[in-house]
Amino acid sequence: MAIRFVLNGSPVEVEDAPAHVTLLQWLRSSGFHGAKEGCAEGECGACAVALWTSAPGESGSHYEPVNSCLLPLAALAGREVVTVEGVAPAPSELHPVQEAMVALGGSQCGYCTPGFVVSLFCEYYRAGREGFDPESISGNLCRCTGYRPIADAARGMPSPSPKDPRLVQLGRRAADPEPCRDTKARYLRPASLPEAWEMWEASPEARLIAGGTDLLVYANQRFERWPKLLSVEALQELQELSLTNEELVLGAAVPLSRIEHFLRRERAALGALEQLLPLFSSRLIRNRATLGGNLATASPIGDSAPALLALDARVELSSRAGSRMLPLRELFLGYRRAALAPGELIRAVRVPRPFPDFQRFYKVSKRLLDDISTVAAAFTLSLDEAGKVTRFGVGLGGIAATPLAAPALSELALGKEWNEHTLAALLQAASGLGTPQTDFRGSAPYRRAMLGQLLRKFYYESASRSEAAE
Repeated sequence: MAIRFVLNGSPVEVEDAPAHVTLLQWLRSSGFHGAKEGCAEGECGACAVALWTSAPGESGSHYEPVNSCLLPLAALAGREVVTVEGVAPAPSELHPVQEAMVALGGSQCGYCTPGFVVSLFCEYYRAGREGFDPESISGNLCRCTGYRPIADAARGMPSPSPKDPRLVQLGRRAADPEPCRDTKARYLRPASLPEAWEMWEASPEARLIAGGTDLLVYANQRFERWPKLLSVEALQELQELSLTNEELVLGAAVPLSRIEHFLRRERAALGALEQLLPLFSSRLIRNRATLGGNLATASPIGDSAPALLALDARVELSSRAGSRMLPLRELFLGYRRAALAPGELIRAVRVPRPFPDFQRFYKVSKRLLDDISTVAAAFTLSLDEAGKVTRFGVGLGGIAATPLAAPALSELALGKEWNEHTLAALLQAASGLGTPQTDFRGSAPYRRAMLGQLLRKFYYESASRSEAAE
């Protein structure tokens, strides 16, 4: 089946690409050598491209930087993408972002430069931009340590001219991902759950894919191959974002960056998630990654599970037979094993209200940002007027084969005064939790010690806040 999309303003048609072929691989084989392969796992941003896209409810559109090394070529069907070759208004001209990079010496060896240019191109056209958002280049790695002139170029970017043709384009909505319904194709993208069940039953060998930020790493680095991929990206049933008096609903296929914007706009008072998301890799990744994908991998070090476990989240699972609710703590059966029946997928994550009064998410890793956690922990707390615990939530990652909810700690704290005696009892109980292992990120004793330190940190931060409120 032909894949049709728009590249740098020109229509493109590609015949019958294998499911594992990424946009980056196709670009470089087709003579577009600006995007580079640095890591093949989304950590360096040398392959960044800009997707023209619209969020649900957005009247216009925006440019979104993504890693082309983790984007299936077939996922571009019906969409428009801009590479570094297409940012300039004409072949003989430079874009203002490129002019700033040249004037301020933002390019050294040049390998990373195209990715930085694309990320800054998206930042240049960000609606309401005032100043420079440093996170706009958080997923771009400069191995020459030339960040200062790059940041100077970003800070010096002018505002777009009102006559800029890109602004005209951004004034209208971008096309939604085009459904791919041909069951003979290698990449299937149904538009509804009933279509998904039909395709899945006709092609049971198909592998589910959401954003692809995890799955495509296996294709790039372990050379895994799949006869077909079944994308959930266009399933509207998995795109819900809502906040009611009863719960917060996070659709399983909603990109994490959209969840960030939603929580900020709604002022949802979900500190654990708000603290988690900036630490969840880079914005390049979060523009594609989803909660459903992160949880379905059942990784013991997946970033989202600890925060959601501490918030007592549930997952809504859907299949042809219907839907069922499952406490998140029951989703994880073992290392990389989730309690998903054949033909079943995660439809949404549901966080009950009222939310806990005090929440914290902590991530211990070699690097502060864009790194795999050694230990992750989330704690939530509510107290009554007498200072006794009415709710204590725990979510842990990196200390067992699965994420842990630690209900024994929650029960131990209930009804007790939130003081150092309670802390001591919790520390004693926590010392026997999990089955931490030793690997290159940290030893088992280190992981146990770090869990205790994070629990102490939470206690003193929450106690200080309680005292300040009195």
